[in-house]
Amino acid sequence: MKVDELRELEEDQLEDRMRAARRELYELRFKHAVGQLENSSQISKVRHDIARIMTVLSERELGIVTSPPRGEATRKRRVGRHNPRRRWMRDSSLTPQ
Repeated sequence: MKVDELRELEEDQLEDRMRAARRELYELRFKHAVGQLENSSQISKVRHDIARIMTVLSERELGIVTSPPRGEATRKRRVGRHNPRRRWMRDSSLTPQ
């Protein structure tokens, strides 16, 4: 579940998803306690989904607009990354001794 998808939903739909996710988390924890859960990473995935839903709900409550209007381009991708170690790798006087 992606945040952009959640932002498009109505508040009652978000609350339904929250209820379902919390119920799923409860069931996963119960299965884990009993020893029937095969993939324990499901618990963290559901917890992250709950956090995403809560984030969208609180953004709406505070009136924060995070997504650009439709049709407008999203931010540009960065081509390269800044590597702070590169400077001393290039300059022999800054090499560690």
